[in-house]
Amino acid sequence: MKHNQVDIITMGCSKNLVDSEQLMKQFEANGYRCTHDAERPQGEIAVINTCGFIESAKEESINTILSFIERKKAGKLNKLFVMGCLSQRYKDELEQELPEVDKFYGKFNYKQLLTDLGKATQPLCDGNRHLTTPHHYAYVKIAEGCDRHCAYCAIPLITGKHVSRPMEDVLREVKTLVSEGVKEFQVIEQELTYYGVDLDGKRHIAELIDRMADIEGVEWIRLHYAYPNQFPLELLDVIRERPNVCKYLDIALQHISNHMLDAMHRHVTKQETIDLVKEIRQRVPGIHLRTTLMVGFPGETEQDFRELMDFVRWARFERMGAFAYSEEEGTYSAEHYADDVPAEVKQRRLDELMALQQTISEEIEAEKIGQTMRVIVDRREGDYYIARSQFCSPEVDPEVLLPVAEKRLRIGNFYDVRVTDSSEFDLLATTRLNQ
Repeated sequence: MKHNQVDIITMGCSKNLVDSEQLMKQFEANGYRCTHDAERPQGEIAVINTCGFIESAKEESINTILSFIERKKAGKLNKLFVMGCLSQRYKDELEQELPEVDKFYGKFNYKQLLTDLGKATQPLCDGNRHLTTPHHYAYVKIAEGCDRHCAYCAIPLITGKHVSRPMEDVLREVKTLVSEGVKEFQVIEQELTYYGVDLDGKRHIAELIDRMADIEGVEWIRLHYAYPNQFPLELLDVIRERPNVCKYLDIALQHISNHMLDAMHRHVTKQETIDLVKEIRQRVPGIHLRTTLMVGFPGETEQDFRELMDFVRWARFERMGAFAYSEEEGTYSAEHYADDVPAEVKQRRLDELMALQQTISEEIEAEKIGQTMRVIVDRREGDYYIARSQFCSPEVDPEVLLPVAEKRLRIGNFYDVRVTDSSEFDLLATTRLNQ
């Protein structure tokens, strides 16, 4: 056990990661050494930032807590704290079931942890973070919460109403990160396209991204988690016109049949969704769309699922993830619908959908052979540098492999490369453009 060391473990999404990074900065300002997701935690204090989104994520969070409780019982840990979405939602139950945890914090009061340890929170650290990502990219959270009440989703129950950060605060953070060497920014919130509505009733995401693109040193901006209803089309103009805004958009669609969209309370129709996809591709040629789809929602028929498959064949999403419905207590669907799609049917539909997407992905990536593209190098693994193009978000999208033997490259630098081969998940490329 190492004195004055804090091990922070982050579960779930990149929004949680930003919270962990801010907390690490606070600890360090108070003289602590911090590790993040260490393979062998050895600190006297551990903080687990939990996820409470779906059943599998909740189970992972609970199992992680239990493993650190065992460390504490064995005398390898002095203090154990839990924060984040799971403890925001189930604080009372967790306190009763897991008394070995010194204190549970929610999604928003975690800075109280420093006070409880007899330390002062540092105002100078607000908005500043200890980056856990490679030094050349960072996540920027522009809002918290969600005003949507999709039938299946517990996030509004956890995070509350949508609260946008003031634009100047966001721009100030980006400028600070640029000064620290960050070149690429992953802009995130639960519903990015809703940004600003709570401030003055207007959507300001296009203005924010346009102003962010003006900041010297911002090389790439990538947008995550748009919503199809009332999509601000002016954002597409910014994506098309600004060279440092990646031709990439993460927009969760969930389903396509009107029966399912209505039951899910998505406030969008099949035709509106199709029209939006067409509009996006027309306004931003070459854009890569990432979406998330759900199978097995209560009442989903085989016909609903076939509509979804047909839609995916038509849309040919460059990036797609999918998951099976998981009932979340307190949501509209849990209280009003029977979870009536058998588990084996959910799994079959999920497997079928992802097999289709695999074929589409392979075809799309194969079309890139022979193309020249700009990439950023994230890391080195064995005989390859691992890089990404503007069409690839970290950790979730295909990567670009560059042979180490060809040329020495610097992590965090941009290079022009030529694609020589492709697979389902990765592209193989060379820095030798004329050979």
